[in-house]
Amino acid sequence: MKPNMQKPDAANSPLAKSPIHLLHRAGQCAGDVFAAEMSNGDITPRQYAVLVTVAQNEGLSQTGLVELTGIDRSTLADVVRRMLKKGLLQRRRTKEDARAYAVKLTDDGRKVLDESKVQANRVDNRILDALPPKHREQFLLDLTAIVDALGNVPVADGQE
Repeated sequence: MKPNMQKPDAANSPLAKSPIHLLHRAGQCAGDVFAAEMSNGDITPRQYAVLVTVAQNEGLSQTGLVELTGIDRSTLADVVRRMLKKGLLQRRRTKEDARAYAVKLTDDGRKVLDESKVQANRVDNRILDALPPKHREQFLLDLTAIVDALGNVPVADGQE
């Protein structure tokens, strides 16, 4: 470092008090922990969320998946397409609406989900271990409150 240059002070940066920045950084850190814990490296956090949700809601439509996971429609379609290609999901047209697809786990999808549960729990624990035990439950309640309050905010054009 040059003698007249000061070291940046992250604690006094406006970003240190920016919820959007801190949530983004926390999400990046959580994604890094997820990638490090997943031994096979074959699934992403979004794919894991889809596997869990489909396992709990067999025959759910892709629209239902969007609603339950919070993954935007175009991203979810891409995630499902990749998971179909990997043989983790199968889909069929619904009886109620021939334009809609019902999604179901394949045997391979169920196997990957079962194998991933222990690792996903380790990820959750590593994230929560960053907080003092007495703050962990409140942290989850606070995150849930944010999602509940802002989860249905319309996306501006071109922002998906």
